[in-house]
Amino acid sequence: MLQIKDISIQYNNVVALKDLSLSVEEGEIIALIGNNGAGKTTTLNAISGLKKPFLGEIWFDDKRIDRLPVHTIANMGIIHVPEGRKIFSKLTVKENLLMGAYLIQDKKIIEKNLNYICELFPILEERMNQPGGMLSGGEQQMLAIGRALMGQPRLLLLDEPSLGLAPILVDTIRKSILKIKSTGIPILLVEQNVQVALEVADRGYVLEAGSLAYQGRAEHLLKDEMIRKLYLGVI
Repeated sequence: MLQIKDISIQYNNVVALKDLSLSVEEGEIIALIGNNGAGKTTTLNAISGLKKPFLGEIWFDDKRIDRLPVHTIANMGIIHVPEGRKIFSKLTVKENLLMGAYLIQDKKIIEKNLNYICELFPILEERMNQPGGMLSGGEQQMLAIGRALMGQPRLLLLDEPSLGLAPILVDTIRKSILKIKSTGIPILLVEQNVQVALEVADRGYVLEAGSLAYQGRAEHLLKDEMIRKLYLGVI
């Protein structure tokens, strides 16, 4: 479904990604892990069009997308939930959600999607008329994911969804990711909580200094001695 072929990206003449290749197939959760500065967020930004590679190609559904503008990529169904949530703090929860459905004209579909978000995150139904800025960090993350789902993504990019959340909320986000997967939506997940990322993922890619260091089935990476030592703190 998504194919990244040997892309390289630089910021101010410093290479952030070098010759990176990865794929996401229908219905998969792919975990992208690595230390801070490894190139994980840059990879998501490249897919969604926010950063253009100077080498390599990105393909989605047999169409090359790495030279397309951001709005065209979003219209194709690639929806990006950025790190830091980026909700509209002065808009209500409902208004934030409706912003995610701006391309959908059918009111019945919008209502159906709203109902689904309320089932996925019941707390949002209770907060529907509150300003987004009044929500807790965990609730704002749920809102950011819900807003993305309102756009009916064909590929969901999640950047650090559990960052800064209490353990009980991390588990809520973990369960919601699995529920989203059950609907058939493929997910590319960047996650600083490596344990959670590999528990929910089908496959994983490990970046080091902008290059691919390891890849494989998630359950194999969880058992890999080097991965456990470097990213899980197991000695």
